[in-house]
Amino acid sequence: MKSLLSFLTCLFLIGVLAPVEAQRPEEIRTESSDPDRKPPIDGVVERTLTSEKRVLPYAHVREADYYWEKRVWRLIDIREKMNLPFKNPDGRFITILLEAAKAGEFTVYDDEAFTVPLSLEELLLKEKGKPDTILRMDPETYEDVIEIVQNDLNPDDIKHFRLKEVWYFDKQTSTVKVRILGIAPVKEIKDEYGNFLGVQPMFWVYYPDARYALARHRAFRTGNDASPLTWEDLLEMRFFSSYIYKQRNVLDLGLKDIYTGIDLLLEGEKIKQEIFHYEHDLWSY
Repeated sequence: MKSLLSFLTCLFLIGVLAPVEAQRPEEIRTESSDPDRKPPIDGVVERTLTSEKRVLPYAHVREADYYWEKRVWRLIDIREKMNLPFKNPDGRFITILLEAAKAGEFTVYDDEAFTVPLSLEELLLKEKGKPDTILRMDPETYEDVIEIVQNDLNPDDIKHFRLKEVWYFDKQTSTVKVRILGIAPVKEIKDEYGNFLGVQPMFWVYYPDARYALARHRAFRTGNDASPLTWEDLLEMRFFSSYIYKQRNVLDLGLKDIYTGIDLLLEGEKIKQEIFHYEHDLWSY
């Protein structure tokens, strides 16, 4: 009887322990090693409104109803308090534009007329700039060695964005509307000694094509973190501060080529008032 019980006990232990011993330690999967496991939610609920948002196309405007327009160029200084979302570390606007452009979500152009598209190699060159040649001392031979250093873009160097927009009157709705045509990050140009030389746009983005990519990225919103606000919302609702630095003219001159000092800002405000008064004067009271 005792021999039978011992035999059955041995069979039971073999059946229970054998699968465990046969499984190698590296094959044991835990909760943290599960590749299908989702990362923790940074909040209370999973945010899907931004990723599932649909961008409505622009309303069709008949050419017969389009009989007045005014093209202006604006400058956004992201150091202003209202424009601080552009430099939010959790999602810098320049970083979003570059990542979407390099992913092929929209085309970037070398000119503000959107006639010269840039390839990926040209975009990377615009981002990094030309390599520098420096002299460094070899610690073993104590000789000067020429070394080529590639300059990476510092997001803090992008302090301004240019906007190209058109104001037009739609006779069908009897309203003056605005549409953003292009966005360009402005990069500071310095000499080999770090002295400031000027600024120039890195590239131009055709905004109507970029709306769909910008609508999938959240912009910082003050007051209510639960209410989603995308970059497409921010630009369409015009939640930014800017000033006009150019309007369309026969010589294609900027305001700084004609005015200086306080007159430069006053002329930009004058152009804004002209647009406002055009719509106001269409009505009689």
